Formats: sequence, C-alpha cells, structure tokens
Amino acid sequence: MNASKANLINSISLIILGLWGYIDTSSTTALIPVIIGGSLLGCTNKIEEGNKLIAHLAVLATIIILIALIGMRLPKSIDQGGIGLYRVIGMIATSSIALLYFIKSFIDNRRSKQ
Repeated sequence: MNASKANLINSISLIILGLWGYIDTSSTTALIPVIIGGSLLGCTNKIEEGNKLIAHLAVLATIIILIALIGMRLPKSIDQGGIGLYRVIGMIATSSIALLYFIKSFIDNRRSKQ
C-alpha cells in the first residue's frame, strides 16, 4: 500500500461513514467528513502523480479531520454509545492509517534524494 491508496481508502471511508451518520441523525455536521472525504478523493490522482503540494494539503486535511474526530466527536460518541461510536472509530482508524502512509512516503522521498 502507498499514500495514494491509503488516501483513497480514507476518503471513501469518510464519505460512506459520514453519509451513514447523516442519514442516521439528520445532523448537518455529519456532512463535514463527507466534504473533507470528497476533497481528499479529488486529490488522489495528483498524489499518485507525485504532486507534493497536493500531498501536503491532503495531509493537512487529514490531520484536521483526525483532530476533529478525536477531540470533538469521539467524547460525544462515547457518552451516547451505539453504532455512532463505531462509525467514529472507523473514520479515526482510516485517517490515522492514511496519515502514517503519508509520513512514510515523505520519509522515503527524503531518503531517496540523499
């Protein structure tokens, strides 16, 4: 797996789980992961081509959604319980994995230049 595939999996996960959350709760804030997932999905081809700017913007968006999920949504989901907690954990897991693959690709690119 590489950064572009991890980004693709993360973006699809954010879109599907965010839409599921919106359908389940009718809360418009559940569409935030959908919007970020859609923008990450749009970045996938450019990341695969090696566009550094797009890759860094995708990392920034991934970090922002990860912080929002862990800092704001996870505590509420823990208090409420139910299936929403599993949706949030799924989005956190895929975002964390994507972030790790981005970091790995940045380190690999840096080493290859030396």
